[in-house]
Amino acid sequence: YAGDMSSTIPADKKFTTRQREVYEIQNAMHLESVKALRPGIPYMDVYELSARVMVDGMKTLGLMKGNTEDAVREGAHALFYPHGLGHMMGLDVHDMENLGEIWVGYNGQPKSTQFGRKSQRLAIPLEPDFVHTVEPGIYFIPELIDMWKAEKKFTDFINYEIVETYKDFGGIRNEEDYLITETGARRLGKKIPLTPEEVEALR
Repeated sequence: YAGDMSSTIPADKKFTTRQREVYEIQNAMHLESVKALRPGIPYMDVYELSARVMVDGMKTLGLMKGNTEDAVREGAHALFYPHGLGHMMGLDVHDMENLGEIWVGYNGQPKSTQFGRKSQRLAIPLEPDFVHTVEPGIYFIPELIDMWKAEKKFTDFINYEIVETYKDFGGIRNEEDYLITETGARRLGKKIPLTPEEVEALR
């Protein structure tokens, strides 16, 4: 009835070194999230897993530093990951959106007010027959970088001098839709190219 599958590929036939490095971090976020899908796991936990994978990857590029769990708990990761991991799907791309996210994805419980985390639309434990998206992303938003840098925000976790050199990068997101089964999860639709090699083979 509905599909939600954004994909990002390089404009050129090959990734640049920098594009490939960031893309591989985003891909790791995606793949680790998919591995975690199963009945009973709160989807907020999967979001946090994806954020930790991102922070670890960004640390290897010198963009972030410090303790990974502290960075995610305090919200430093949201400079690059300002949105949620996914949302429920039904007869529309965003399931029952007009009812309100706290009823669809939070069972009436209050949402976080933390930047980034508050954009996570699905937080409750996954159940068999749930259909939802998996769509982690990494973005370099010049206005947000400038604002956080001026406020000296999360300087224990963010290397702004290096981040400045990525301000023209843009962003990356790849997305798939999953059905939760009794024992795990099943991708809906055809497999999309995810690895850099698979993407370059299309070009």
